[in-house]
Amino acid sequence: MPTAAVLLGTLAACAPGVSVPEAPNGTDPVCASVVLALPAQLGDLPRLRTTSQASAAWGTTAAPVVLRCGVAVPGPTTVHCVSVETPGGPSIDWLALADDPAAQGATSWTFTTYGRAPAVQVRVPAAVASSHSTSFLDQLGPAIAQVDPTRACL
Repeated sequence: MPTAAVLLGTLAACAPGVSVPEAPNGTDPVCASVVLALPAQLGDLPRLRTTSQASAAWGTTAAPVVLRCGVAVPGPTTVHCVSVETPGGPSIDWLALADDPAAQGATSWTFTTYGRAPAVQVRVPAAVASSHSTSFLDQLGPAIAQVDPTRACL
C-alpha cells in the first residue's frame, strides 16, 4: 500500500498546472518575494500549480482564481479603487473592475493593485464570484505588501 501512496503523490506532482500567461514584468525580483509569501489557500480554495513565473492560482483548474505579478502599473484612473484592510496587517489598494457590469447574475472580476510597482493582478472568474465573497483578497495583503506603496486611493 505505501507504494500506491507514493505513486499517487508522484502523479499529483506531475499534474499539469493552470496555464497562466506571464506578465510583462514578471521577472522583477520583487515578484519572487510576492509569490513566496502567498498563502496556501484563499478561504477554502486550495493553491494550484501554474505554468508561468510570478503567478499563482487557487480553486479548481476549471475555474481558478489567478494572480499575476508584474502586470502594467495603472496610472491615474476613474476605475473604482478600494482599500482592503488585512486583519492585523497592511492596507492594500485595488482597482476593482467587473468584466461585464451589465451581466444578469455573476460576472468575473479583475483586481489590480494601485500605487505599487510592480503591479499585481487577481482575476476571479464568475464561477467563483457567484459562490464566494471576494473578501479573500485580504489574505493576499502580507504578500502584496512586499511591494512598497507609492500612491493610494483617494
